[in-house]
Amino acid sequence: MRKRGIWLLGALFITVVSVLFAFMIEKITVTASEIALTKQGLYVKFSEPLNANAIQSDHLYITSSNGKKSVAKLTLDKGRRIVHVQGLEPGKYTLHIKRDAFKGKPFSSLSTNELKFTMRETIESVSSAKELTDYFKQALTMRELQGHGVEMEVMEDSAASGGDSGKSKSTSDDHSTTNTQVEGVDEADLVKTDGDYIYATLGDGKVSITDIRNPKQMKIASEITMEEGFYPSELFLHEDMLLVLGGRFDSYPMQGKMDSRVDRMPGKSMTTIRLYDVSAPENPLLIREVGAEGYLNGARKVENILYFITNVQPNFWMMEKLYENELLPYVIDSSSSEKSMPLDYQDISILPGAMEPTYTVITAIDLSSPAEGKVVTKGYLGASEQLYMSANNLYLTATNYGQVNSGGVSESSMIWNPGSGNSDVFKFTLNGTLVTFQSTATLKGSVLNQFSMDEHDGYFRVVTTEGNMWDENNVSKNHLFILDENLKVTGSVEGLAKGERIYSARFMGDKAYMVTFRETDPLFVIDVANPTAPKVLGELKIPGFSNYLHPLDENHLIGFGYETVAEKNPQGGEPIITTKGMKISLFDISDFTNPKEKDTEIIGESQTYSPVQYNHKALFQNKKRSLFGFPVTIYKEKKVEGTFSDIEFQSMGALVYEITSEKGIELKGNLLEEKVPGEQYGDYEKEIQRLISSNDVIYTISLKAIKNYSLDTFTPIGELSIQ
Repeated sequence: MRKRGIWLLGALFITVVSVLFAFMIEKITVTASEIALTKQGLYVKFSEPLNANAIQSDHLYITSSNGKKSVAKLTLDKGRRIVHVQGLEPGKYTLHIKRDAFKGKPFSSLSTNELKFTMRETIESVSSAKELTDYFKQALTMRELQGHGVEMEVMEDSAASGGDSGKSKSTSDDHSTTNTQVEGVDEADLVKTDGDYIYATLGDGKVSITDIRNPKQMKIASEITMEEGFYPSELFLHEDMLLVLGGRFDSYPMQGKMDSRVDRMPGKSMTTIRLYDVSAPENPLLIREVGAEGYLNGARKVENILYFITNVQPNFWMMEKLYENELLPYVIDSSSSEKSMPLDYQDISILPGAMEPTYTVITAIDLSSPAEGKVVTKGYLGASEQLYMSANNLYLTATNYGQVNSGGVSESSMIWNPGSGNSDVFKFTLNGTLVTFQSTATLKGSVLNQFSMDEHDGYFRVVTTEGNMWDENNVSKNHLFILDENLKVTGSVEGLAKGERIYSARFMGDKAYMVTFRETDPLFVIDVANPTAPKVLGELKIPGFSNYLHPLDENHLIGFGYETVAEKNPQGGEPIITTKGMKISLFDISDFTNPKEKDTEIIGESQTYSPVQYNHKALFQNKKRSLFGFPVTIYKEKKVEGTFSDIEFQSMGALVYEITSEKGIELKGNLLEEKVPGEQYGDYEKEIQRLISSNDVIYTISLKAIKNYSLDTFTPIGELSIQ
């Protein structure tokens, strides 16, 4: 019995040691795309730093498909976690990784010691179902290594005198248009007008068309009520056509078995464009419906071509149960079929460096012949987030979030941080309905929004934030990069405003303006006239920050954001920054080396907000009158017990300012409605969504009503219920 007990104790000891040893072993993960372009090369990422001499030794080497060593240029980044492979001809290769590349990690193992990849001169179409399946298998493995749970997408709700039955054209072009970023590139919006009619979709499942030819007798010309399950979200106007963008679910086609995907999933999300003939607004006629699977990333219209981009992630984690076509994105065109159909393999490509199990689907529609016009849809494996488009090129960005640490968890997956990753930029050239991938680049940091990007004289300019403003080990810093037509970096300014992040940016010709924030609002003026040597010219530090920058003229800039105050921290350390009322700033940038805040306007107090602070399309402009307006909901602070403040709703509506370089910021139109007794919060249905103007009348549009006022005196003219 004693020997048996000793044997059991020994076995237990060995088991415990084995378990402890197993926990001590760290797995070093190696990740890279299976496909890369010869111009950009391959980026290989490691979860642990390599030795400084790893690329000079024989610890990393490359062989071609015949097993012979290939001569390649290997570059190690400063953190020694990324190896850039360049100088290889098109073909198939294997990167061999020896354990000795990670000396100093005695108890660790490699996720793989051979990484197979293909170099190509340009992206190619997916050749077969097997190639597509292999891609998603790799993506699934990557998700498991990075500790990402499987996320299922959920559909969101985008959520005149009588007697003239026809649409008489406006005798004047004096009407407002959507505030867009690039001249000549239209953007979809909730409300559009041609000066005679207001077209609006405000989340109620319908599109209203309002006749405003006689401002004193506004009337509903017609309403387009969508069927249940279709959610109109935004609009375009093109000549006598109304383009309605919306989302809906489609069921997957049955494939002969009752246990198909229909039993497991509610269907696929589709973004569709419905083309209506509104030459007679009283009787809009549906011409055609075109759509692509996925959720809308963005839409733009240049002359007769409409482009829209969707993102879709198939249920790749269920690959063993899926039918072949279910890994493909679906498209629909009512001119050929009422049913959605999968894209052909020849219309699908893998973006270089892509490892995400997500498609970016780009659709181009020729509007010159709406019923039969050409529609081209291409699917690209690789996620996209921010979108910028000029008249000739489309740029999409995707954030590459950090590395995978030795515990198998992404270093940036523990907490969401918009500055924790690098940005992949993908450039596509536009030629009518032909959208062609051109090149890609990887930049340090993440891109905030479309205004962080710009194209000028053939160069692409972009600002990014790298790191985390609250992480002492990876403190945030901000960069500006200039890239040539092939997305090669020609110049940069790096490391600006350490410990802060970008809140807004705007490019104006040869100058770039960037607002960062943590305690104060530095406005940077950057000279980008020389693409090889951009430089900071001036900096202005003021309280508060601007979420959106808008050019007034070449010497003045308007900022919309918040006022802030710094309060003493009772625990010591950095002061506590408190957000107060909405702030409008007029910046004088005539002296680039010494920008000034010429005038300010503070609206309300804490919790006051306007959609213009996060959506530029909410800004109304009348350039002839120098008027700028926006919806706003105002709160005020009410002192309680002498020291604490309570937030109290005060009013909602819209404000219109005249903003000029000579007079500064002057309130011209107060279109606010004070709260009624007992009202604690504003009524969402009464919240103004947009302001537009036609001739000498300004209109406010909410879910419930359209109201109009004189642009001369801002006195009320009339009101029309649209519910």
